[in-house]
Amino acid sequence: MRVCVKYMLAGQRPSLAGNDIRFAAEMIEASSVDNATAPLPINHDFTPQDEDMARSEATFRFIVQNVSELKEQVLSPACYVRCLPWKILVLVRNTTRNDHQPHKALGVFLQCNGECSSPGWSCYGLGELKLLSYKPEGTHLCRKIHHMYHCKEDDWGFAHFIAWDDLMNPDNGFVKNDSITLEAHVIAEAPHGVSWDSKKHTGYVGLKNQGATCYMNSLLQTLFFTNVLRKAVYKIPTVGDDSSRSVAFALQRVFYDLQFSEKPVATKKLTKSFGWETLDSFMQHDVQEFLRVLLDKLENKMKGTLVEGTVPKLFEGKMTSFIKCKNVNCTSTRVETFYDIQLSVKGNNNIYESFKDYISTELLDGDNKYDAGEHGLQEAEKGVRFDVFPPVLHLHLLRFQYDPQRDASVKFNDRFEFYEEINLDPYLQEVPSTPSHYTLHAVLVHSGDNHGGHYVVFINPKGDGKWCKFDDDVVSRCTKQEAIEYNYGGKEDAPHMARKATSAYMLIYIQTTQLKYVLQDASESDIPPDLCDRINEEMRYEMVRTCGGKIKCKKFKSDTSVSSAKRYTKIFSALKHFFTLQAVGGSKYKGR
Repeated sequence: MRVCVKYMLAGQRPSLAGNDIRFAAEMIEASSVDNATAPLPINHDFTPQDEDMARSEATFRFIVQNVSELKEQVLSPACYVRCLPWKILVLVRNTTRNDHQPHKALGVFLQCNGECSSPGWSCYGLGELKLLSYKPEGTHLCRKIHHMYHCKEDDWGFAHFIAWDDLMNPDNGFVKNDSITLEAHVIAEAPHGVSWDSKKHTGYVGLKNQGATCYMNSLLQTLFFTNVLRKAVYKIPTVGDDSSRSVAFALQRVFYDLQFSEKPVATKKLTKSFGWETLDSFMQHDVQEFLRVLLDKLENKMKGTLVEGTVPKLFEGKMTSFIKCKNVNCTSTRVETFYDIQLSVKGNNNIYESFKDYISTELLDGDNKYDAGEHGLQEAEKGVRFDVFPPVLHLHLLRFQYDPQRDASVKFNDRFEFYEEINLDPYLQEVPSTPSHYTLHAVLVHSGDNHGGHYVVFINPKGDGKWCKFDDDVVSRCTKQEAIEYNYGGKEDAPHMARKATSAYMLIYIQTTQLKYVLQDASESDIPPDLCDRINEEMRYEMVRTCGGKIKCKKFKSDTSVSSAKRYTKIFSALKHFFTLQAVGGSKYKGR
C-alpha cells in the first residue's frame, strides 16, 4: 500500500526572469515504482512529522510544472533520511557542443543537507534518479548514483540528465500538461559530524576515535555486548587501583559509560592503562594481539575473585595436534588450548571450506620425514583435530598475509562467505553431547588495504537477528544483508559500500544453546555499589575540573580584580581537593 502526499507550494513565485513557474512535489513511501503510473490521490492528513526521519531509505517524487519555461534551478521539498533533508534539484543547462552549436539539457541532482553551513559533516548515500514516462508502455529514464556527501559537495547527479529535445519529444511521454515527474530513491548511512542521536535511534552509544583506535573501538563494543563478560568485569575488585594504570578499572569505566551515557564514550584512560601512550603504539598492534593482551590482563586480574575463570569459560577451546606415522605404529599427540582460530581466506570460498582446510593433514615425506625416535625417519601425517569449541568463538579471517610474489604484506579482499548460523560438528574428533551449532553475533569489518583503512563492527546485540552498525561514535540500525552479505568481500569498489575493499576480517559466533546465558540481561543492579560510587565520584571530579576551568576563564576575562581571581581560585582548589579525596578513598570521605 502506498501513502502519498502532494505538497503544493502555494503563493511561491520564484523569480525566474519574469516567468511564473509553479511547481509541486509528491512524496511516496514505496520501495520503488517500476512502471509508469498516474499521480496518486492526495492524503491531506499526512504531515512530514509522520515520517520516520531516522529511516535508512525512502522514495519520493517531485513534479515540476511549466517545465518549458524553466530557466533557474528549483528544489523539491525535503524528504528526511537518516535525519537529514534530501531534495531533488532540477536545472536547465545551456552549453555549446564541439561543433559550436548550442546544446540544451535538463540537469538533475540529489542534494543532501544543502542548507547546512557547518563544516565537518559527511553522509554516504546511494540510490537512483528516475524521470517517469506518463505513457503506460513508456520507459522510465533511470540513472544510479552514489556519493559521499559533505559540506563542499552537498549535491551529486547529472548535469546532462537528458537532452532537452529528448525530454520534450512526445513519443517518450516524459512531459504531460507541461509538467514532468522525477523520482528519487535514497539509501543512506548514518551521518558523521551532525546531530545524529545514536542513543535515541538505537538505544546504544558509540566510542570516540582517538585517531588510530577504530579497531580497538570495534573490539570493545563486541566485548561490551558479551553481557556475561561485562557483568564479570564489573565484579573485579579495583578499589585502590591507580585509575591511570589499571586496565580493569579503565574497562569498567568504559563499560559503565557505554551502558548509561547518552553521548559517545572516551577511551583515552583505557589506552593509557595499556602503556601504549602514543597512537603509533596502537598502529603497531593488530586486533588479534590487542584482544589477547586484554583478555590476558582480565584473566589475571580475576584470579582469586568471585569471577575467576570467566575468561577461559567463555573463550577457551581445545584442540589436539598430532603426528601419525604411516608405516609404523607411532603417534605423537599434544592437547592445546585456544582463544581464537585463524581461518585462511585465500583459496577458500566460505567458512566451511576454511574449517576443512584447517583440519586437513600435511604429509611429511622426502627430506621432511618425521623423526620417530627408535623408528627413525618415517613418512607421517601431521594435523589438528578440534576437541571442544568454546561458547563464544572468535574467528580471525586471514585477510592480511605475506605475498612472496610482491615480497610484501597484502590484503586479500577475496570473496569469502559466512553465515548467520553454522554447524561445526563435522570438525570435532567426537560427536558432542551438545550440538556445536553457532549463531553469528558480530562481524568486524575493514575497509582499505594493508597500509591503512577504517574499521567498523556490525553487532546482533540480543541474538535475535536485529543488527546495528557501530562506526566509532555513530551507531545506526542496519539490515542483515548489510551486516553479512555486504562484507563477503570480492569487490574493490561497490555502490553499496562507502569505502573501497570492504570485507569482514573477524567473526564472533555464540553457541546457540548458550545464547541466553552469554547475552543475559545486564542492569545497574549487577554493578557493585562501591564501583558505582567510585565511577560517579570520578565523573563529578571531571565535571568540576572542566566547569572550574571555564568559571576561572570567564571571571578572569570579565572581572580583572585581584580579589575576584583569588576568590575563584580558592573555590576551585577546594572543590578539586574534595573530589580528589573522594575519588581516591571511595565512600570513605562521602558526606564530609
